[in-house]
Amino acid sequence: MTEEEAKRLLMLHSFSIDEAIDHPKGQTGFLMSLRPYRGLIEENLHEVMYALFVLQKRLGPDVPHLDRDLVTAVWGMCHLSRSWGVHPDGMLRSNRLIAEEDVRRLEGWIDMISYAFLNLLEGNGDEAFFEYLESYDAFREPKLEAEG
Repeated sequence: MTEEEAKRLLMLHSFSIDEAIDHPKGQTGFLMSLRPYRGLIEENLHEVMYALFVLQKRLGPDVPHLDRDLVTAVWGMCHLSRSWGVHPDGMLRSNRLIAEEDVRRLEGWIDMISYAFLNLLEGNGDEAFFEYLESYDAFREPKLEAEG
């Protein structure tokens, strides 16, 4: 995945580009899978985390100007998903549309994304994915798995 593809994927998951309206990932991505609630889609977490992994060189302290679209995408995804799905007065919990187990999972996912993003902004790439990698067997290419 290129950096541009990773950026586009994050923007689709956050529903922050016009293309998301008609794109399948825009409709079932991280944020819009919550509205209307379709259940948590674990693949979305993995795609978001992989996109952040690919983009880490564009987010560190050595970058003279942060890409505002990237910051907006990640911050918006975390803020809105927490507001909609985790907060007791959010639309999913207040309307009893999400099970408490899913609330805890979603909150964990948001924490992983925001923790990785914060660490990438600070230049701590080694620390950024620690919690995620501890929780999921991630970042293995399918071809490499098949080859042994």
